[in-house]
Amino acid sequence: MSVARQLLLLQVVVVVLLVAAGSVLSVLDARRAAQDRAREVVRTVAESLADLPELPADTKELQPLAEQVRADTGVDFITIMRPDGVRYTHPNPGLIGKRFLGNTAPALAGHTFTETYTGTLGPSMRAVAPVFDRRHQVRALVAVGITIREVTQELRDRLPVLLGVAAVVLVAGLAGSYLVSRRLRRQTRGLAPDELARMFDYYEGVLHAVTEGLVLFDREGRLALCNDAARELLALEGDPRGRTAAELGFAGELAGAVVSAEPRTDEIHVTDTGVLVVNVAPVHARGRRLGTVVTLRDHTELQALTGELDAVRGFAESLRAQAHESANRLHAVVSLVELGRPERAVELATEELATAQQLTDRVVGAVTEPVLAALLLGKSAEANERGAELSVTEDTEVGEGLLEPRELITVLGNLIDNAIDAAIENAAAARPRVEVTVRVHEGELLLRVTDSGPGVDAEQLPQLFRRGWTTKSGGRGLGLALVGQVVRSRGGSIEVHGAEFSVRIPVERR
Repeated sequence: MSVARQLLLLQVVVVVLLVAAGSVLSVLDARRAAQDRAREVVRTVAESLADLPELPADTKELQPLAEQVRADTGVDFITIMRPDGVRYTHPNPGLIGKRFLGNTAPALAGHTFTETYTGTLGPSMRAVAPVFDRRHQVRALVAVGITIREVTQELRDRLPVLLGVAAVVLVAGLAGSYLVSRRLRRQTRGLAPDELARMFDYYEGVLHAVTEGLVLFDREGRLALCNDAARELLALEGDPRGRTAAELGFAGELAGAVVSAEPRTDEIHVTDTGVLVVNVAPVHARGRRLGTVVTLRDHTELQALTGELDAVRGFAESLRAQAHESANRLHAVVSLVELGRPERAVELATEELATAQQLTDRVVGAVTEPVLAALLLGKSAEANERGAELSVTEDTEVGEGLLEPRELITVLGNLIDNAIDAAIENAAAARPRVEVTVRVHEGELLLRVTDSGPGVDAEQLPQLFRRGWTTKSGGRGLGLALVGQVVRSRGGSIEVHGAEFSVRIPVERR
C-alpha cells in the first residue's frame, strides 16, 4: 500500500473518530444545557409565585392563577400546597386535596431547592419554594416542574442541527484528507514506504560511490546537497547546506556558473586548490525551475600532465631548432672550407660556439635545479627560433627542491611564454627581448620575467589572473589563472608593473 493511501486511511479514521467524539460531546453538552435551562425556569417560576405579596389560600382562587402561569411559562405543572403537602392546585383537578409526591423538607426549612423526581406526571425536573407569612413562617409551598419528556424533546429538536454540523465537518475533513493524499501520491509517485526506503538507500549509495563531485542548488541558489567528492574538490567544511555559492567562498566565475539558468558543458574553472571541469544542468518540473545540478571533475592532475607534456614538447622543439641552427652553421663552415677559407670557417664556428655556450654556462652554473635549467635553455632556444632574445640575469642563482617541478613549469613556463608572445607582437616598436631572474631573497623565491612588450594596462590588473582572461586570439585564458593558483596555494604574491611580472613564494633555506 502506498504512503498516500496509508495516510488517507489514517486521516479518515482520525477524522471519523474526532467527529464522532465531537458529536457525542455536543449532544451531552446540549443535554446538560437543556437540563440547566429547565432547572432555571422551574426555580424562577416557583420563586416568583412564592414572592407574590398576597398569595391566597383557597383552591378556587389559586387553581386559575396556577394554570394561567403554567400556560404562560410553558412548564408542565404548578402545585401550590399547604406545609403538610396537601395540594391546593394541580393540572389534574382530580388530584387537588391529595398529598404532594416529593421532597419538601428543604423548603419547609426555608430554602428553595430543585430535584428530579417521579411524580404523578412521570419523571420531572422540579423546584420547591417556601411561601412566608409576615412573621417569616412557612405558610405554604410552591412546586413547579417540567417533565423529563419535555426536556428530552427539546434535546431532540437540537439534534438535527448538531448532526448536520457534524456531517459537514466530516465531509470537509474527508475531502481535505483526500486532497492531501492526492498531492502526496503525486509527490511520492505512488510508492510504498519500503520502496521509498529502498530508493533512499540506493540514492545514498550512489551519491557516496561516484568519484565525480555532485552538487545540487535550489531555486534560490542555496546548496541543497553535495557528496563526499564535491566536499573534497571544493574544500567545503562543516555543513554547507543552505548557503549560497558566494557564502561558500566560490570564485566569481564558478559562483556564477553553478547557479546558471543555462546549461554549461565541460567548463574549466581554476580554484585555489585545483582545476575543475564543471557541468551545469538546470532542473525543471511542470514548467518551473527547481534548481541546478552541478557535476565536478578533478582536472588538476591532467592539467599538470598537460603542462609537463607542453614543456617536453617545447624541449623537443628547442632541440629541433638547435639542430636546425647547427645544421645551418655547419653548412656555412663546410662551404667556407670548400672555398679555401679555413681561417674564416674556424672563426665562425668559434663565435657560434661561444654564443651558445655562454647562456648554457650561465644557466648550468647558477641553476642546480635540473628542471628549471632545462626549462630556461629550452625557452631560450624557442625564443631564438621565433626571433626573440631570452637572457638570464647575472644574479640568477637557485638550488634544488625549492618548488615542485610541476609548479616551476607552471609558473615560470607560462610567464615566459606570455612574455615571448608579447615581445614578438611588439617587434615593430622594440627589439623582442625577454629577461628572466630566478633567485632566493630574504626567504622568498623570486621569479621575475620582463619583456619588451607594451605591458599590462592598470585597468586590466583585477581580472589578469582570472580564468578566461587573455589578449591572444584563440587563447583560453588559463595560463595566468594557473600561475595565480600555484602562488595562492604557496602563500606567495604577484606584482605586475607594466611588462614586468614578479612572483614571490616563501621557501625554506636548505
